[in-house]
Amino acid sequence: MADHNFAYDLTLDEVRRRSAVMAALGDDWDPVAVLAEEELAYDMLYSNLDDEQQRIYDELVEAGILPDRAMRPVVD
Repeated sequence: MADHNFAYDLTLDEVRRRSAVMAALGDDWDPVAVLAEEELAYDMLYSNLDDEQQRIYDELVEAGILPDRAMRPVVD
């Protein structure tokens, strides 16, 4: 039985996919603002934790599962 080796060049499809994503995002998409809003959402998510939640959060940070938010740079 013969082996068949195939090679596909997906470059054109990747360019089409990326173009479709950028078109869907629109002209008013601001990646810096999106990242700032995401940071704010994480700040809200991890604020006001009770003692047990804080303990679990600290364990997850120590295990490397969650990033240490105290070590992130401050962005104005």
